[in-house]
Amino acid sequence: MNEYIVGDGAGGISIEGCNKCPGKLNTYDYLADIPGNARASEIVEVEFKSPRKGYFINSNHLDLHKGDVVAVEASPGHDVGTVTMTGRLVEMQVRKANLKPDVELRRIYRKARQNDLDKWAEARSREHATMIESRQIAKRLGLNMKIGDVEFQGDGGKAIFYYIADGRVDFRQLIKDLAAAFHVRIEMKQIGARQEAGRIGGMGPCGRELCCATWMPRFVSVSTNAARFQDISLNPQKLAGQCAKLKCCMNYEVDQYVEKLKHLPSREIVLYTFDKEYYFAKVDILSRMITYSTDKRMLVGAETISADRAFEIMDMNRRGEKPDSLSGKSERTDKMPLDLVEQENINRFDKAKKKRKKKKPSGQQGQPKGHGGQEEQK
Repeated sequence: MNEYIVGDGAGGISIEGCNKCPGKLNTYDYLADIPGNARASEIVEVEFKSPRKGYFINSNHLDLHKGDVVAVEASPGHDVGTVTMTGRLVEMQVRKANLKPDVELRRIYRKARQNDLDKWAEARSREHATMIESRQIAKRLGLNMKIGDVEFQGDGGKAIFYYIADGRVDFRQLIKDLAAAFHVRIEMKQIGARQEAGRIGGMGPCGRELCCATWMPRFVSVSTNAARFQDISLNPQKLAGQCAKLKCCMNYEVDQYVEKLKHLPSREIVLYTFDKEYYFAKVDILSRMITYSTDKRMLVGAETISADRAFEIMDMNRRGEKPDSLSGKSERTDKMPLDLVEQENINRFDKAKKKRKKKKPSGQQGQPKGHGGQEEQK
């Protein structure tokens, strides 16, 4: 029986590869348990305010691990971030980020001291109030933009303002007013609606945290064709996410639906039986069940058959043959009616009245009934 030690991993997953910091968009380092992995590369991945990450050179050969807070080179001054990855996997992440090979990476100065941590915490505490005040300044200048987030550098000497705008914005005067109000160097960075939702976070209609706020680093364009392939109702209120754009999750299964649709009969083909014509109405793609109707515009006389049965009827129609029915079963006279009123008697709730015979009085026994002394015939 194998013996699992917590320090060496549990159940085949290395604990060293798991992230020790509460940031978003984390990556599991599956190479962490390889001997000498931490010293295999001098490049280190550092995360700042999520989801901003950067890659730096460990020129001082510090013994760094996931979760260590470090002071890194910035322009100007220095920034403070958290180490999220070391070793061989960082070079793969650099190639994935499409960084140019001639880009000169900045250095890691040191592990953060207590003085660095205090300045960092003080700068982070100013971000929300700065964002509210900057929105008021932009509104006073009449700029058609929305400042969605503010991020201060670790030493407090620079602030990045993330904003959303439909078109180009002349924010030269805004930068002057922001620099005068907060006494820091200002950098404006435009983001989209999906990036804003990822920075703010929230819960999706599925009951889980938003994908853009947890694991999705890049955004792929989503079109309404993804909804059409999956036979989803084109309701804008249901298809839009919290960013007011089409939900990214519609792209997750669309490839599977497209592959399944290749093995289903065409929607334009009409099926002919002995006395009726059936038109395509709807389809359950995963179960391969198709519903046909005798009317093109509405669901009338609907019958649901499998895709294999539909192909079989098509082959019969090509040969000039027509089946008796779509299902292939003989017609039954005791078939349940489609009308809901006909399924049950509408008087079924009325109490049945029992007829009781009246007892004859004792004095009238033996007397003839009816007129003329003759008994009445029932």
